[in-house]
Amino acid sequence: MLYAPLPQPTARAIDRLARSAHAFHRFAHHPLCTRYASELIPLGRRARLCRGCASAALGSGLGVLAAFSCEPSLSLAFAASALGLGLLLSSLRLRLPKWLGRACAAASLGFACVSGLRRAEGALLALAVGALIASSALLALYRRRGPNRAACRACPERLLSTPCSGLKPIVRRERAFRRLAQRWIDRAALAQR
Repeated sequence: MLYAPLPQPTARAIDRLARSAHAFHRFAHHPLCTRYASELIPLGRRARLCRGCASAALGSGLGVLAAFSCEPSLSLAFAASALGLGLLLSSLRLRLPKWLGRACAAASLGFACVSGLRRAEGALLALAVGALIASSALLALYRRRGPNRAACRACPERLLSTPCSGLKPIVRRERAFRRLAQRWIDRAALAQR
């Protein structure tokens, strides 16, 4: 069955509703229970930030600042990009500590990319572009892997048939969002007839 496209006001309203419904956990890729509290940085009363993403942002910022504060050689930029890409590649298989798997990888890649783009010489520029392409591809693979939604190994709730207490608020919000969005879509479809 073919559906008519949603009217723009309805589509925008659903987008706003999605942003609002997921705002409290949008940047927290972990269950929201007390056992995962060490993986999250609370921002205010309801918003949370993933410690790994915050580490990557901080690391890339430090790498960019380091590249602007010195004149790196080709060998130093190459070593930084190899270290960053190696750490990113290994984080696809292993769960590395946040400071190593995220912060150091992002700092190394930020340093290599900015130093190569800043000097804009042949080999450094090629290295910077190659590091950008490779890190973008590895980041896409990392994001494709998705969040680890497997039951926590030490969680006493892992054998229950219902979502664990850390995922219940997310599941409840998602169900409420789907119900309301479907009502708006149905109302828009009836109005178009």
